[in-house]
Amino acid sequence: MDRVRAGLARGLGQVTGRALGPYQSAVVRIGFAGTWLFFLLREFPNRAELYGPDGPWSWELAERLTVSNGAFSVLMWSDSAVWFEIVYAVAVLASVGLLLGWRTRAMSVVFMVGVLSLQNRSVFMGDGGDNVIHLMAIYLVLTRCAQVWSLDARRARTRGSTTAGAAGPVLWGVLGAVYAYGAATGRFSAGWLAAFAAVWVMCGLWWLVERHEPEGEGRAVLDVLANLLHNAGMLVIMAEVCLIYATAGWYKIQGSRWQDGTALYYPLGLDYFTPWPGLSGMLAGSGTVVMLLTYGTVAVQVAFPFTLFNRRIKNVLLGVMVLEHAGIAVLLGLPFFSLAMIAADAVFLPTGFLVWVGVRVAAARFGWRRRAVPEPALAPAELAPSPAGR
Repeated sequence: MDRVRAGLARGLGQVTGRALGPYQSAVVRIGFAGTWLFFLLREFPNRAELYGPDGPWSWELAERLTVSNGAFSVLMWSDSAVWFEIVYAVAVLASVGLLLGWRTRAMSVVFMVGVLSLQNRSVFMGDGGDNVIHLMAIYLVLTRCAQVWSLDARRARTRGSTTAGAAGPVLWGVLGAVYAYGAATGRFSAGWLAAFAAVWVMCGLWWLVERHEPEGEGRAVLDVLANLLHNAGMLVIMAEVCLIYATAGWYKIQGSRWQDGTALYYPLGLDYFTPWPGLSGMLAGSGTVVMLLTYGTVAVQVAFPFTLFNRRIKNVLLGVMVLEHAGIAVLLGLPFFSLAMIAADAVFLPTGFLVWVGVRVAAARFGWRRRAVPEPALAPAELAPSPAGR
């Protein structure tokens, strides 16, 4: 019993004492923010047809659907074209802010609002990648995904606090005003009303405690709660990825085309999924290659959740799955779906590999700065190695 209690105590200490997977959560943050940002910029000329007033799914139809299913979208607050442009622009800016890790807690909330608002406005415009972004945007709000590789981490190192500066209070004041307007006009359902109120109050409390009692018991309690939420969010993200692959693999097994090894042949012959007709035709012309890729896809997806118990096999399959998604992006013309899935897979990347990548990037950046700036112009602090490089 003593051993069991000691083990439980150690496990509880790990879960509450620190936010696990700081590098993995940072990669997931960067991956999904970058994917959504690239999508919004790529579709900027078509934004009005996809999610705005010029789309086939009219504002009235979207309003009826959101009322019936309880989906959240600030685009339903007004059918004005100006309001749509404001929401789209804010979604782009929030993606940039989350990608850079600037005021990450607030940016994660705005990022989630942007994703949900646009996708729930036109629910028939998305694919599997959009569904993944939809879910991950919610989960990222729970995580402390700016501990590394973010402007917030840099601010904490240089100024001693992630909340330093006036931008944070101003940003949360603006968000509070928008929330108050939505609450006063009945724009939120009961669930979203409570969720946004909890986030706003907790972040305000965090700012007060960090400013006036940074080493006190209040800060310690808030750290424990934040660590619990972060670790729970990371666990949900990992479970979601396993569920995606498990369901995809087992559903494929039930299909006759996957069973006879010809499933990949058919999309390679569709104009919609052949951005490179010559390459697609070459692959489709080899029955052996089609069969191997078809069976290999099913095997990898079904096996992946079980490989988490073996680090080496898991890392090998991660590499195979990244290559698979890269192939989907090139062969089938689905780059954003592939980017979303690669970003989700990143939650399982080994810490050692991510630290190695971070060191290489920091070294390359430092070398570029030394070449770009004459030696006498560099300050001593700039010549010192970065914390990531030590």
